[in-house]
Amino acid sequence: MKIGFIGMGKLGLPCALAIESKGHDVVGYDSSNTVTDYIRNKHIPYKEEGVSDALEKSKIRIVTLGELVEFSDIIFVGVQTPHNEKFEGVTELPDDRVDFDYTFLKKATSDLSNEIKKQNVEKIVIVISTVLPGTIEKEIKPLLHNNVKLCYNPFFIAMGTTMHDYLNPEFILFGVDDLVAVEKTEEFYKTITTAPFFKTSIKNAELIKVAYNTFIGMKIVFANVLMEISHKMGADVDEVTKALTLANERLISGKYLTGGMGDGGGCHPRDNIALSWLSRKLDLSFDWFESLMLARERQTEWLADLMTNYNLPKVILGTSFKPESNLETGSPSLLLKNILEKRGEKVVKYDPYVDSDIDMGTKELFKEPCVFLIGTKHPDFVNFDFADGSIVIDPWRYIPDKEGVTIIRLGQKN
Repeated sequence: MKIGFIGMGKLGLPCALAIESKGHDVVGYDSSNTVTDYIRNKHIPYKEEGVSDALEKSKIRIVTLGELVEFSDIIFVGVQTPHNEKFEGVTELPDDRVDFDYTFLKKATSDLSNEIKKQNVEKIVIVISTVLPGTIEKEIKPLLHNNVKLCYNPFFIAMGTTMHDYLNPEFILFGVDDLVAVEKTEEFYKTITTAPFFKTSIKNAELIKVAYNTFIGMKIVFANVLMEISHKMGADVDEVTKALTLANERLISGKYLTGGMGDGGGCHPRDNIALSWLSRKLDLSFDWFESLMLARERQTEWLADLMTNYNLPKVILGTSFKPESNLETGSPSLLLKNILEKRGEKVVKYDPYVDSDIDMGTKELFKEPCVFLIGTKHPDFVNFDFADGSIVIDPWRYIPDKEGVTIIRLGQKN
């Protein structure tokens, strides 16, 4: 099929490349010259598994909006719906709450609808951006011409492994507003995956998407509660969570059920905070989502307490939100840094995937004893050269013993 992508950023480009890999013809449109330039130059400024190699061989063309409408059988709209920086989980939870910002998505869908009207054609338009329940009906549908056959199909991907996740989903979530559109799209997805195709209303799909993301956040908070209990009682959190993962019928899969740092990324913390806003708007009996974010914050404060027990320079190793990535959006390490600095502590952070090199001042600091906290489970830190007398706080329990260095593995008897 001929597929068009509006929004060729960190979500759109990897998914477009994945679709192309299955034999479809793909074109893209993005309002950002920066984005279009790095696609044309076949070089992305971020780490994303498989994208660089796929982009090098890709025949995807960047076109005008008019050309995209004329070309495409199906048009995916993957335009950002950002949250204010203070609602991304790298700072303490503020008292106020807001919905996502739909400005970019509304403009993109309005411009697309006008172009479809201008060409007098019918087109299947599938929004994939994360939105809160009710958004498509309230904010998007009033902007669309009758020739737009609208559906909602958010993807379950994690930044860093987007191509793999798109091609290997647990299920396809599809919010239906037009029966012809759903039939055509279901036919398309049969070329991508054998995963179940779950059809439901758009409002249901909107809620399912954010519920999925926040459920993952809940698992991580729960695993970190078990880690703190284990650490304070002399139990082994990895044994505890390993046992729980065996209960894969009445409980859940073992993914995301490992003690470590708090949840991070461009979706999970911000989705919790946005759903906290919705909880207040709907006057829910209990704001569950606020509680998850406060638990994440208190757990990070506990890590700060552990670091300040030592009268040594404070260093956070790893600030990306996941291993072997350079993306810091929603990073719990940055939350930890902000909490420490609010207490008046001077904090040095270093991440080999984010920082091009260690500056001279930091190199000199690392020659002296410091208290290190491993914020990201990068493999690089296994052989890190810690100075004698250093304290290493390891929430992941993977740093080996080192002579002259105290390793504190959280959630294990030390």
